[in-house]
Amino acid sequence: MDFELNETQAMVRETARAFSDRVLRPRAAEFERAERIPSEVLKEMAELGLMGVNVPSALGGSEAGAVSYALAMKEIARGCAATAVTMAVTNMVSEVIAGFGTAAQRETYVPRLVGGEYEAGSFALSEPGAGSDPGAMRTTAVRRGESWVINGDKQWITSGDRAGVFVVWARTGGPGTAGLSAFLVEGGTPGLRVGKREDKMGIRASSTVPLVFEDCEVPSSALLGVEGGGFKIAMMALDGGRVGIGAQALGIGEGALDDARRYATERQQFGKAIAEFQAVQWMLADSHAELDAARWLVMRAAWLKESKRPFSQEAAMAKLTASETAWRVCNRAVQVHGGYGYTREFAVERRMRDSRVTMIYEGTSEIQRLVIARGALRG
Repeated sequence: MDFELNETQAMVRETARAFSDRVLRPRAAEFERAERIPSEVLKEMAELGLMGVNVPSALGGSEAGAVSYALAMKEIARGCAATAVTMAVTNMVSEVIAGFGTAAQRETYVPRLVGGEYEAGSFALSEPGAGSDPGAMRTTAVRRGESWVINGDKQWITSGDRAGVFVVWARTGGPGTAGLSAFLVEGGTPGLRVGKREDKMGIRASSTVPLVFEDCEVPSSALLGVEGGGFKIAMMALDGGRVGIGAQALGIGEGALDDARRYATERQQFGKAIAEFQAVQWMLADSHAELDAARWLVMRAAWLKESKRPFSQEAAMAKLTASETAWRVCNRAVQVHGGYGYTREFAVERRMRDSRVTMIYEGTSEIQRLVIARGALRG
């Protein structure tokens, strides 16, 4: 097994790292206070190819592969987790349209997403009563002549107030997941109303909003894939999304470890740096080892996706391990900082809050364990 990065992967990682160190790390706290990622930051990311890392070059993407995408996500999250989730969802929407859309849909939307004409894309699956269980979805899409009319509510929609296009799931058939279909809905479509931003614990610079569809009419050409094929699209997108969120969690954890290591070498107590005390060394050692283990799970899942091999269980293991590792690493980083770690003067406080959601979105840790257990029971 070759653990070395190829030239493209190394270049993508270094591009993302340089941007993260230059723009995101110094300004992440500013973004959080403003509760907004500046448009020019998202535009520059698009110009660097970071909004379509695994998207075909014919559609304006970088076509660098899933491993490159995971590496880029990790580096962006190391600087600013909120920017990383905006990047993650936009990449996911671009990949979904590129993979399932008609030629017209691909040519209309993907270049705008990856090129920065649209600030972001959004993934509208969850509802107030249908999170982990999409089969309970109540949003409907009904044919009316040459159109579809969508009615219902969506919840927890990342970048929903900035998206140029949404992938929206709605019920077009009977009960359960077999009756679900996916649609492309442009931002600003009449009948689509964006609700109030959620006042969240973390990733506060990234907007999370509810959506309300009230007789929202879209053309028949807005159907993504085949009627009744929405659940398959969602599950395939979520598998890839879990690799991305695993990479995001890694980046948050690595950033927290960097902060803890730096602080431990500078902070003096009892006449020497606290890094010389075994208690602190062991916290740093545990964090380093656990992050390294999680990193290879994420990279394996990304490599399997890139190789077009089954990766659902591996993606679940990667996300579960990376997200829960990030939480522990951030907690230790706060502890290394002592009282200062509990203040907003130091980045570890923000990183700890940011890390918590990685155990929730793109499938909770409990859902990941269900996926893993089913695979284990099959042998």
